[in-house]
Amino acid sequence: MSIRRILAAVIATAALAGLGLTGAATATAAQGAPSYVTPSQCRQGGGTPAINEPGNLCKGGTYDGEPVD
Repeated sequence: MSIRRILAAVIATAALAGLGLTGAATATAAQGAPSYVTPSQCRQGGGTPAINEPGNLCKGGTYDGEPVD
């Protein structure tokens, strides 16, 4: 009976590992081109547009790290 439990655990682990790899591939494919937010969108999301700093990024809030255009 212990062999069945071990086999079931191995199969479950392999299935979960496969799902994890699929999720990582989907997340990587979804990134694509960077999205831009307006200064007002950055503020509405709770951030501060840092348009005078290198990269012109939104700092904080929902759009943290997104380029501001």
